[in-house]
Amino acid sequence: MIESFFWRKVLARTGLARYVPSLKRVLDGAEAYLPYYSDRMLAAPLGALQDAALLPTIRTPDSIDLALGSPRCDLHLSLPRAYHDRRPESAWGDSELREELAARFHRDHGPNPDPAEEVLVTHGATGAFAAALDAFINPGDRVVLFDPTSPLFALGLSHRRAAIVQVPTWSEKGSVRFAMDVFAKAMRGAKMLVLADPANPTGGVFAAEDLEQIAFWARKTDAIIFQDASFDHWRAEPARARLAALPHAEGRTLTCGSFAKSHGLSAIRVGWLTGHRHLVRPCALAVTLSAPFVSPLCQQVALTALRSGDETLASARKDMNDRREYVGERLRAMGLSPWPAAAGYFFWIPVPAGDTGRSFAQRLLSETGVLVNPGEPFSPTGSRFIRLSFATDEGRLRTGLNRLAEFLVGENHVPSRELCVVSE
Repeated sequence: MIESFFWRKVLARTGLARYVPSLKRVLDGAEAYLPYYSDRMLAAPLGALQDAALLPTIRTPDSIDLALGSPRCDLHLSLPRAYHDRRPESAWGDSELREELAARFHRDHGPNPDPAEEVLVTHGATGAFAAALDAFINPGDRVVLFDPTSPLFALGLSHRRAAIVQVPTWSEKGSVRFAMDVFAKAMRGAKMLVLADPANPTGGVFAAEDLEQIAFWARKTDAIIFQDASFDHWRAEPARARLAALPHAEGRTLTCGSFAKSHGLSAIRVGWLTGHRHLVRPCALAVTLSAPFVSPLCQQVALTALRSGDETLASARKDMNDRREYVGERLRAMGLSPWPAAAGYFFWIPVPAGDTGRSFAQRLLSETGVLVNPGEPFSPTGSRFIRLSFATDEGRLRTGLNRLAEFLVGENHVPSRELCVVSE
């Protein structure tokens, strides 16, 4: 293995690595993916990290582990017996959880990832995104985002000093729409495209024909696609197309998810990442160097949720769809114009003319105790928007909407309290 970072970088950036026999043996087919790797990844001590002696493991029933780095915990915690304390198998995550995630991804998205090499358990979806950025993004690399989107995308990219390009979007019957010529121009020279489908904060979903165009332009510009599918369980209707299954997206798409968003398990902080093995491997390396070993207990909770939560999720999805319709009607009755949503549990709402999302949210909180998100963190154009979540329990949701209605009446934004306040 070449130890000099200078020569590693030269071989990777020029494409000459594919002609060096020793590198080809170590890379095992990853030569074509080297141009995607960040300088940070090329500088990683790959040989040392691949040494089995670094994190030795044993699995035979009669073996005795005298290499433990920490004592075993025999505390009798008040948890079900299934949630026992055990040593992490590897930085990739629990093997049973990865097998279950691979099967679910195959069922929902089409591709059939290898759980051993193409599924990585992370510290939430944020941990998955951070791993991808550390693996592939250098300062100055061009990264395309759709606007508005999760503020964590821009924060993570700014931290890596990437060159962020925003593509404005709007909502049309719950679909995320954008100008294709603007998108095509933004993709020129891009290293990565980052999107959430379904989208946060709008609750929009990408139309099948637009996903095909997204995949086409990513292939044309040789860009990696990072897709956050955290809100996928909360679609009003099944997806008509899956980005990871499209021919032009094959081999260049990383998809992540979060049990906090899909199952409401915020406390366990478990996420996942899947894609082609030569994209997931460097992410696993980045995780190993920064935040390895998601709590085994939390992974077991996630596995139990996957195996036993389908019926509960189906009921919760129906409830969320009913809420989306109800809240939309209430907001429109108040004189507000939320963007049409087809997924998630948010509405993206323009505030009344002459106001800003930040000042509107501050006054609403101070006068009524109702908290909503100002739109600025989600978008450069979000200063005149707020994000309203309807994920809270039904009684408090109705109370919050009534307080919002009374607030708007008090500010003379709607003509009559009777038109928009309903009995609880």
